Amino acid sequence: MNRRIATLILVFGGMISSFLYAEGRQVIPFNEGWKFKKAPVQQELLVNMAAWEKGWKEVTLPHTWNNIDMQTTPNNFYQGPAYYQKTYDCPADLKGKRVYLRFEGVGACAWVYVNNTLATTHKGGYSAFACEITDLLKPGAKNEIVVKADNASRPDVIPVNHQLFGVYGGIYRPVSLIVTEDCHICQTDYASPGVYITQKQVSKQSAGVHIRVKLDNGTLYTVPLTLENTIYTQEGEPVASQQQPLELTPQGIQEFTADFKLRKPTLWQGRKNPYLYKVVTRLLRDGKVIDEVVQPLGIRKYELIAGKGFFLNGEKYPMYGVTRHQDRWKLGSALENKHHDEDLSFIMDIGATTVRFAHYQQSDYLYSRCDSLGLIIWAEIPFVNRVTGEEAENARNQLRELIRQNLNHPSIYVWGLHNEVYQPHIYTRELTQSLHDLAKTEDPDRFTASVNGYGHMEHPVNLCADIQGMNRYFGWYEKTLQDIEPWVKGLETNYPETKLMLTEYGADANIHHQSEYLGDALKWGKEFYPETFQTKTHEYHWSVIAQHPYILASYLWNMFDFACPMWERGGVACRNMKGLVTFDRKIKKDAYYWYKANWSQEPVLYLTQRRNVDREKKVTSITVYSNIGTPRVFLNGKELSGIQQGYTEVHYRIDPVTLADGENIVRAQVEKDGKVYEDEIRWMYTGEKRREADASYEKEEHAGF
Repeated sequence: MNRRIATLILVFGGMISSFLYAEGRQVIPFNEGWKFKKAPVQQELLVNMAAWEKGWKEVTLPHTWNNIDMQTTPNNFYQGPAYYQKTYDCPADLKGKRVYLRFEGVGACAWVYVNNTLATTHKGGYSAFACEITDLLKPGAKNEIVVKADNASRPDVIPVNHQLFGVYGGIYRPVSLIVTEDCHICQTDYASPGVYITQKQVSKQSAGVHIRVKLDNGTLYTVPLTLENTIYTQEGEPVASQQQPLELTPQGIQEFTADFKLRKPTLWQGRKNPYLYKVVTRLLRDGKVIDEVVQPLGIRKYELIAGKGFFLNGEKYPMYGVTRHQDRWKLGSALENKHHDEDLSFIMDIGATTVRFAHYQQSDYLYSRCDSLGLIIWAEIPFVNRVTGEEAENARNQLRELIRQNLNHPSIYVWGLHNEVYQPHIYTRELTQSLHDLAKTEDPDRFTASVNGYGHMEHPVNLCADIQGMNRYFGWYEKTLQDIEPWVKGLETNYPETKLMLTEYGADANIHHQSEYLGDALKWGKEFYPETFQTKTHEYHWSVIAQHPYILASYLWNMFDFACPMWERGGVACRNMKGLVTFDRKIKKDAYYWYKANWSQEPVLYLTQRRNVDREKKVTSITVYSNIGTPRVFLNGKELSGIQQGYTEVHYRIDPVTLADGENIVRAQVEKDGKVYEDEIRWMYTGEKRREADASYEKEEHAGF
């Protein structure tokens, strides 16, 4: 095996980023040695740092200034301008090279200055942007780089407010300095990799692969070059290659194409077999590689058939979906790769097969890991919640950035256009239609989706995309838990040809709030959010979803608790607690194990209500999740009889059960394949009680269980 192929295997074998570079260019991390300062009241920083010398704080990127206030003080967090400054000792040998800065994410608007001169601006807190700084740098000398970041809400930049989630301020994703030769694969096409891969007529017998490459000539003359595209297997063996001599003019960015037909390809089959080829694009001059870009290639075909389901490479594929916001307790959005990996480990552990990354473009690294893990993902722009009438241009620009930067990720199957955006209806509808048209122009082969928070198909902003998503919170924001089933049946009957997805559902859960008194709808106002109600909601809702293939995919809301800086409810400030895992990622709520038992191939035996220790009823019930067989259940050492099958085949319940006074030990046990699995919890009963928050229930209602 030659040295180049061995290098490729190492690069693609593990945790990768979406833009992979090898020969001919330098990609230098640019995250150390920054200084940070918020803007003073009623004063903007002059570009010249000498005008404002004191009060700077040394920081390492990624960094946000909202990691505390946006998570703890409702409606009282800093939004506005702040500044980052870095002194860069530019090596003398960069003279004659071309130099770029690439920012993966700055919240939310950015202005970049090099040596007192504006290099670029950018509007949008979630997409990458790049700029050339060659002519602004002084090789062999110190150079001053200043970035102004501003996360104040603006009517012309989506999202236009902080209502559903906070836009954290700062340079919260990594920055790179990229050094190239005069002629290279384009860096500034909306910060894309400059290589665009599409596929046609995919089957087990063959697949067509089309590659477009954009090239940039920084000289004053036409340069003779050779463009080489090679497809390698996951093991590093070349399977197809093509060289194209060309004359690269300096007048504008030039595009070149190559077509391949692979025989009997190994298909990318989701979690079952996320097989990745790789496309290596090289630019040669006089036989020497002067630039190289490596991109993933997962050969797959996505299909949606109304009323039947989602199909991957012709096989029906289960779409067990979760959603994910990127922020974390005390870190905000300034995450390292290890944090993305931990989140993905939860998602994989639960058995999810698809993720809706809400409500904005997420990190390059995260999408790449989904490629290699086999997760099928939904990527979207932050056109959410409200309309101002001034955001159309920016919405279209952010969608174009999302698509060009992420076109080559095989895991992405849909581009999300809007989420719960309504009045004025005509404006919203026309903008959504234009976003759909833009997505189809940029990427004709993927689906588009828009999402409505109402449940009726005839809503005026619906049906502007390939997929109609609906967010439904039966029993939480509206009606009762049981109303989900007639809702689905009504749509099945009236709109059988519509491609529908249930794009959010669930309920909040404060793990410190517990109750046995659970009706079929939220009636306790803003302050009491018992985990037990969330568990009941997911148990019933998933049982209905699983019986209705009309719902082509479903996405529970949310995998993790996240910050809502305008909210104060459920006993915790600035928090949406609909996650299956707490904001700090330390506690998995009961509903986590409900889905793991239903979705995962890993053995699960789990007793619910382990945090509901102070029991309110002497006569109660016990619930067990088991995907390894019918459990035996013991109370204080005595085996209980009368176990009943619940909503799904992993759901078991014993009702009624009479507790002893004082401590009670509940144990579940299953023996499978010679191995004994056990789970145990402890409850305390000290007399009948009913919390004030439960008093609104005159009687307990049940949805079967």
